[in-house]
Amino acid sequence: MSRIESFKRALDEKRAVKIIAGIDNFDSESVKKVVSAATSAGASAIDICANPDIIAMARTMTDLPLFVSSIDPEELAHAVALGADAVELGNFDALYKKGMSFSSSQVLNLAKRTKELIGDTFFCVTIPGELEISEQIELARELESIGIDLIQTEGHFTNESPSNGVRGLIERAELTISNTIELTRNIETPVMTATGINPTTASLAFAAGASAIGCGSCVNKLDSELSMMAVSRSLVEIAERSAQYTVELV
Repeated sequence: MSRIESFKRALDEKRAVKIIAGIDNFDSESVKKVVSAATSAGASAIDICANPDIIAMARTMTDLPLFVSSIDPEELAHAVALGADAVELGNFDALYKKGMSFSSSQVLNLAKRTKELIGDTFFCVTIPGELEISEQIELARELESIGIDLIQTEGHFTNESPSNGVRGLIERAELTISNTIELTRNIETPVMTATGINPTTASLAFAAGASAIGCGSCVNKLDSELSMMAVSRSLVEIAERSAQYTVELV
């Protein structure tokens, strides 16, 4: 089974876990720790930036499927040539911090251009969390019509400090989980829930209908590879339990 086929199987079974190093993480030592931890933990895939050196390094370190994220279609096409198993238009959350924003039409046009360049390569597109839900649904349907393989949700970036404890964790994930519910009700394409997903909120994402979760800061902001591996393994175990529970219900 090819790397991307193994990820597709995890999607079908609604237990896929993608560990995100970061679209703007160009620190090779940091990325190396994330890749090693995700591999040891048995994650379904790893998401890295579009830097050629980072891609080459990650490809030599793991047999897990590599997603490469960017908002540049040409960068994504180049990533495929360098060994990426999948590409992702987004994640936009990291870019909002730089004052950038993305309209529905911009995302659709970028997706169409990327699709032209990458052919049949597995293609994930992030739906901007800042869009009204009606726009998100319409965009998701447009993306579905052009053959996108996976839709990723996100929340809304804010500079406001979250509440303390579990309440803050849930507040951070609330919007992306509600977006997941709305999108899974309106499209057939699998949905990956990202932004604020961690061991506390992961089960909520799967309960909302997600086929996969994308987890970044709860792993890549940790200090040690051991703690990264422990959190990644916890996420994998949550996904596996959620999938088993779904099978038992059926």
